[in-house]
Amino acid sequence: MYASRRLAEPILSLATRLRCHVIGIGGPGMSALARLLIEMGHEVTGSDQHDSEVVAQLRERGATVFIGHSTSVVQGADVVTYSTAIPSTNVELVEAQRLGIDVRHRSGMLASICAATNAVGVAGTHGKTTTTALLTAMTRAGGLSPSSIIGAEVLDRHERVHGDGSLLIIEADESDGTLDVLPLSSLIVTNIDIDHLDYFETFEGVKQCFSDVAARINGAVVLNADDAGSSELISSLGTDDRVTTFGRSELSTVRIVNTSSNVTGTHIEVNVGNQAFSCDLLLRGEHNAMNFAAALAMAIRLGIDPAVACSAASTFTGVARRFTERGSFNGSLLIDDYAHLPAEIEATIEAVRLHPGRRGRIVAVFQPNRFHRIASMADSYGDCFTGADRIVITDVYASGTERIEGVTGELVANAIKAKHVGADVVWAPSRQDTVDAVLTWIKPGDMCVSMGCGDIETFPDDLQATTL
Repeated sequence: MYASRRLAEPILSLATRLRCHVIGIGGPGMSALARLLIEMGHEVTGSDQHDSEVVAQLRERGATVFIGHSTSVVQGADVVTYSTAIPSTNVELVEAQRLGIDVRHRSGMLASICAATNAVGVAGTHGKTTTTALLTAMTRAGGLSPSSIIGAEVLDRHERVHGDGSLLIIEADESDGTLDVLPLSSLIVTNIDIDHLDYFETFEGVKQCFSDVAARINGAVVLNADDAGSSELISSLGTDDRVTTFGRSELSTVRIVNTSSNVTGTHIEVNVGNQAFSCDLLLRGEHNAMNFAAALAMAIRLGIDPAVACSAASTFTGVARRFTERGSFNGSLLIDDYAHLPAEIEATIEAVRLHPGRRGRIVAVFQPNRFHRIASMADSYGDCFTGADRIVITDVYASGTERIEGVTGELVANAIKAKHVGADVVWAPSRQDTVDAVLTWIKPGDMCVSMGCGDIETFPDDLQATTL
């Protein structure tokens, strides 16, 4: 039976201005936390190993960011916050503890923020970031003034991150127990799939986590009626008034009745009860239609007119690294995507296949992520690339995890070959190998989609920098 290993830390009062120091401030989750703390009026300092565009943006917002880690930067701080990626031996963390400064894991700081507002959590294995951003746009258009914590850059968003304090929309990550300790009033579970077995150990543990969180929600609980992983949770809650469902199922509260790909994105038709609504979403893929439906379902429960929510979604330009078109190479379109789990990869390739600009073949480039994930899940990647004509697998991107002997991206390549004899699969351990595997194959009219949550995001630049 799953039992959270994340202990709830004492709630920190954020009613008065504090100096908050964020270790690893350049990461997607920590930078989002830092941005919100700034907008709440707190003094924010932070440190990271590397300078980056994210760090530059935080500085523009008023944060003081140090490159490298030093004991001196935490002196004078009221609270120091860190993520699971920060080792206990980090000099800033050790110094803060020595000085008796309040120390909070990211989950504890988020819990303190949630406790001060009406917090809506967006959880699930896939689609959290886009759904959180869509819900933020819908509620803002509907007259609410939401704050939001989103684990990636929202494109073309110029509004303040922090609202009037009445509503917080937060991307709630289950990977390290953060979801377990957040005092949420309402919850979206986009879907439940196998991941983070280093923390949960089994898929039953993953499902139990979401079940436990849903059980203590007093407000709305929005669930995916089409998702096999969510079926037990939906059954256990039965006809509970808290529950709203979304999907293509005829039993869904917010039901997707039709989707079609067009030049700009996806046309979606939904039924809410006996009313019909439509949206021309500037995003592609069935998975984004589901993200839209999840956000719409929660927006309605928060009192937003469905027509207003659909209108807001129609101008939403997306989130960085979610099916981002990155220009062309030799007459072929280059697409960058964050997909790193089998279901996400399959959905992304399907979106490429349905792209109205596609005239040729598809090459899928994938960078496996985290050694422990690939050690336990390599075989599960065997069937998710069937929509691609050529598959290029790179080596594993560590994302802070320790190397495991014998665990490389070749395990994924071999899993695909074992399931699909004759598939065009290339094992490309170096970046130059990866570039060469695409460079020598791609032709005008083809599409190349590079996927993963590591430094694969620079691959389109590397390819475009080559000469034919």
